[in-house]
Amino acid sequence: MFLLDFVLSYMGIFLAKNIEIKGYCEESFESVKKVFAENFKTGLDVGASLALAIDGKFVIDIWAGYRDKAQTQAWEKNTIVNVYSTTKVMTALCVLMLVDQGKIDLDAPVANYWPEFAQSGKENLLVRYLLSHTSGLPGFDIPIKAEDLYDWDYIVSLLAAQKPWWEPGTRSGYHMVSFGYFLGELVRRVSGKSLGRFFREEVALPLKADFHIGFSEELDFRVAELIPPNIPEPVNSVEIDPKSIAIRIASNPIVPVTNALTREWRAAEIPASNGHGNARAIVDITSALACGGRINGVKLLSRKTIDKAIEEQSYSTDLLFNAPTRWGLGWSLVSKENLISPNTHAFSWGGFGGSHVTIDLDAKLSWSFAMNNMIMSLTGDPRTMKIRKAIIDTYYN
Repeated sequence: MFLLDFVLSYMGIFLAKNIEIKGYCEESFESVKKVFAENFKTGLDVGASLALAIDGKFVIDIWAGYRDKAQTQAWEKNTIVNVYSTTKVMTALCVLMLVDQGKIDLDAPVANYWPEFAQSGKENLLVRYLLSHTSGLPGFDIPIKAEDLYDWDYIVSLLAAQKPWWEPGTRSGYHMVSFGYFLGELVRRVSGKSLGRFFREEVALPLKADFHIGFSEELDFRVAELIPPNIPEPVNSVEIDPKSIAIRIASNPIVPVTNALTREWRAAEIPASNGHGNARAIVDITSALACGGRINGVKLLSRKTIDKAIEEQSYSTDLLFNAPTRWGLGWSLVSKENLISPNTHAFSWGGFGGSHVTIDLDAKLSWSFAMNNMIMSLTGDPRTMKIRKAIIDTYYN
């Protein structure tokens, strides 16, 4: 057994023993809870949370494990964790709220709201292209360091001057980091509030949701330690072109996972990737989307705006993922490659390492998974894939 523990630890897999699943799960969803528990038994998870709500009512709200790699600190009900690109759902929501209020027009040039953006031939680039990863602005021409991401004005000045890498609107290339700064600056120019402040005041506080984009040190004691993933080898030893768009996006800047442990990272507003919360908090917010824009007496959006946000903007091979991706405005849509739901009006996104959220308008259902043991897989995160299957088998079939 010691040898097995050693091998699994070397692979980045941890054998979690005697894990107690805490929280609430309706009896009809016990099969989903069982899958969640199995991920601990097989060592895929160290600490994690899972939540699912239907028509605004939680039917699953569970958590388990440890919030540190050494497995000395229990993952508690109020533990939060950096969910990386699941943050983009929150950021897109903020822009869509301003669209809903008539303050931003999806078909207006970005430069109408941010005059400096008109540089380098971008004077007619539309707002919707930023939301759909089709603007041609997925990265930076100028080399930057991870620490530069903490300087909002510097980053947005670089992006305002950036020349598109392809004709806007003609193809997609995931805007891994730039997405948050573009949308955040739009929110700042239109509302007068930073993205983090707008999100806190207009979304998180009204919904009493424990999700944060930039926060002060009094919350540090609740933050789970991220456990970096092992990086998989390229399939069939494929040569990687260092000048390719994918590498230009992914390598500038290189941001070590250890940065997420720092006070500087947590204090900054990096709206594409440094949101902190747990599965319950994510569902607290996305249930509003699942229920047509309103939850618990709080209206975020109209159904009309949600319908706009799930209209197909692009469906082709994404230049970063090198895989067919069907984009809406801020998230990916259900497709034959992305079978997140049997229903038509479903959309989702996830974060580096495994966090995930799915929203299904037809079922008024939202579910989310947030964890600290990060996994990188060329075929999809094994935990969320198993959880999704269990949810579909339990609820839809």
